[in-house]
Amino acid sequence: MTVSDYKALKEIVGEEYVLTDLEQTGAYMYDEVEKAFRPDAALDSIVVKPADTAEISSIVKYADTHDIPFLVRGGGTGLAGGCTPVVESIIISMERLNRIIEIDDKNMVAVLESGVTLMQLLEELEKYDGLSFPVHPGDEGAQMGGMAVTNAGGARAVRHGVMRKHIMGIEVVLPNGEILELGGKLIKNNAGYNLCQLILGSEGTLAIVTKVILKIYPKDNYSCTIVAPFERFRDACDAVTDILKSGTLPLAVEYMDKRLFTGTAEMLGLEWQAKDGNADLMIILSEQTEDRLFDAVRVINDICEKHDCYETLIAEKKAEQDELLLIRSEHYNFIVNDICDSFDYAVPVSCIPAFISDLKALAASYNTGNNIVAHIADGNVHGDMWYVDGKTPEYADEYKRKMYDLVFKYNGTITGEHGIGKIRREDLKLQLSETELSLMRGIKNVFDPKGLLNPGTVL
Repeated sequence: MTVSDYKALKEIVGEEYVLTDLEQTGAYMYDEVEKAFRPDAALDSIVVKPADTAEISSIVKYADTHDIPFLVRGGGTGLAGGCTPVVESIIISMERLNRIIEIDDKNMVAVLESGVTLMQLLEELEKYDGLSFPVHPGDEGAQMGGMAVTNAGGARAVRHGVMRKHIMGIEVVLPNGEILELGGKLIKNNAGYNLCQLILGSEGTLAIVTKVILKIYPKDNYSCTIVAPFERFRDACDAVTDILKSGTLPLAVEYMDKRLFTGTAEMLGLEWQAKDGNADLMIILSEQTEDRLFDAVRVINDICEKHDCYETLIAEKKAEQDELLLIRSEHYNFIVNDICDSFDYAVPVSCIPAFISDLKALAASYNTGNNIVAHIADGNVHGDMWYVDGKTPEYADEYKRKMYDLVFKYNGTITGEHGIGKIRREDLKLQLSETELSLMRGIKNVFDPKGLLNPGTVL
């Protein structure tokens, strides 16, 4: 970019909100992808921090006129390299678009600028009697715009689904700078193609989301966490199937390999209380009344007992529940130095036992391991690839392809949450037909004919 480009951007957002020094811009180059497989950033990219939608529109119009690539930076919590500039680009940081515009408790919606973090929203809803937002992708530093365009999921998807289910409308800036408002506070709207839903999950490749209209919900006042230890993994899976069929729907049902529960607890200076068994479920319940919570506990205990569970452990106090959730959430820090790549496959729930068994057998055939963490009640399985002597293994590509072959064997997907981003583009060709990819390229071309918005992402 030229001196005149810098001058023009400073005129739009103000001199203090244009960063060109690598010491300042370096923090905006990467997300949470493991270093071994993250894309190389174009370090000569610059960062601009607009204050509102109008400034974003002006930036994009300038970029479009001068054929300069641009992309959006949210909270940087992604796991697919989506916010990394792979060519010299204008990085549009959304951090100043952090206003909660409205909490409309009559229509049960929140209107938010896209830089509002999940933590900000949850803290704001605490000020209102009985309101909440249930989707929790795992990192409360995630921004609403990023959660929208990546269709964020998380452990609570078993009850509440993924992000697109909760978004009623968005404001966007198109790659030519035009501003559109899509959807709104309406519950029903069948006027033409649903462009709002098309943009959700598009990973920042079709438009820049600047505002989100989000459903909010009555708050559950009673909760508990059950740890159910089983001797056999198959029994744990069968219990999950029966729980889902029972009409009692937990907030979350999580599985981790036993060593991850015990090892993470030890790392945190805590103790994992479930001593017996080899396969532990963490079942989180949340209800609006105490009676409904007790009924749910009784139903789940009966089902687990039927499937040869050891004695369940029940955490009723908030501090106890928080401790269990902390152990679940911090497992990545327990394994991070041992893995070079991570995956988030998804298969039908009924296929989970056979799929995970095959994954472990595949790892054993390479004399390695695979740390398994699963949102087991919605079929989303997180696994990884281990370093060998501190280096990415020579068999990495072959091993990954064989993992994907197992995914396809069970009619699954290579990514249930993280997305394609810049690190799974070639992998996407293994799952989708050329017809599907061609349709996606056509959609991209309609929105972004010059290919300036987040080049190298998804396609």
